[in-house]
Amino acid sequence: MAVSDADGPLSHADGAQADADVIVIGAGPTGAACAFHLAYRGRRVLLLERQAVGRGKPCGGGMAASVQRWFPFDLRPAVDQVIRRVRFTWCLEDPVTAELPGDAPFWIVRRSVLDAFLADQAVAAGAEVRHGWQVESLERRDGLWWVGAREGDVDRQLKANAVLIADGSSSSLATAQGLGPGRPRYAATVSVEVEAALTDPGTARFEFGLVHHGFCWAFPRRGGWSIGVGTFIGQQEADSDAVLASLLPTLGLPPDAGQRQHGRLRIWDGHHPLHGRGPQHEGVLVAGDAASLCDPFLAEGLRPALMSGCHAAEALDRWLGGEAGALEGYTRRMRAEWGESMAWGKRIAQVFYRLPKVGYQLGIKRPTAPKRIAQILSGEMGYGDIAQRVIRRLMFQRG
Repeated sequence: MAVSDADGPLSHADGAQADADVIVIGAGPTGAACAFHLAYRGRRVLLLERQAVGRGKPCGGGMAASVQRWFPFDLRPAVDQVIRRVRFTWCLEDPVTAELPGDAPFWIVRRSVLDAFLADQAVAAGAEVRHGWQVESLERRDGLWWVGAREGDVDRQLKANAVLIADGSSSSLATAQGLGPGRPRYAATVSVEVEAALTDPGTARFEFGLVHHGFCWAFPRRGGWSIGVGTFIGQQEADSDAVLASLLPTLGLPPDAGQRQHGRLRIWDGHHPLHGRGPQHEGVLVAGDAASLCDPFLAEGLRPALMSGCHAAEALDRWLGGEAGALEGYTRRMRAEWGESMAWGKRIAQVFYRLPKVGYQLGIKRPTAPKRIAQILSGEMGYGDIAQRVIRRLMFQRG
């Protein structure tokens, strides 16, 4: 293993030199969080992003405020809106409102703002960010990772001791390295950003019933709404125009308001290795959307993105320091802290979205349910804490 030289590239016995300790592929929240923590620990980090500075991304932007515990700096400058209540409806009626815990509210962020904020923190800690670099190949050779990329029309090649793949739901790099699911499972989504005056900016909305095998969300943000439609069983996209034409007027908006952006969420679909195995894959991890970590029930993606980015940084730092089992430990840790809950969340989703009306009545309308869902959204509770009771209730009703 290479030894870090504070004054120059990393040296290897064969004379090869690394351009960085770690190359992080993707400057979204996962990659930027990882780059910050590695640089903060004194590692030399290159953060590569295929898009230009200031890029946006279709994303509701909701995340638990409890993610703050993973960072030594204040995240609130990147927060657009603090959510204190969540309102659930069935076909825009039969409302249920849940109060979020006072010490762990839900935050709404804009991805362009959050991603840039985290990348700036990484740069301040010593990382280097390069935009417009499209990574096309990864190969481990001579004890280093050789990263092939295109910068505009120019082919580039960089070398590093380790690599984090964090290039989002469209990633093809992770599967090629045997990381995550071999055949990722996707949820189809449509996102809408609408400028509007808000009458109740502290309340997020979840609507069940309008979307077959899915739901809609409406998150208030500074100056308007982030609205989404998602289908979580099968590959069929919802009739989003019809859904939005019903939903938008309830927010005081025209039925055709906003520009539609279609996307896919790479949702959690089983326990898979998140670290490379064997000599040809040693020193590579996958995290965030590229690792298929998105919540299969409520579509939460930012919390696991940040969690995995921070945990990956810790594991990579320990591995670079000589701890042989550190990267395998990252897979185990993500399974324990996220995957075990998502396994139950997947089972709930499979029953709930096939019986959505029954699920709403028995899973959300029950007196204790709103509080439990609020605790899950805030990160205070996992699906395993409620799953067996919910599934038994729904299956009994089904039979």
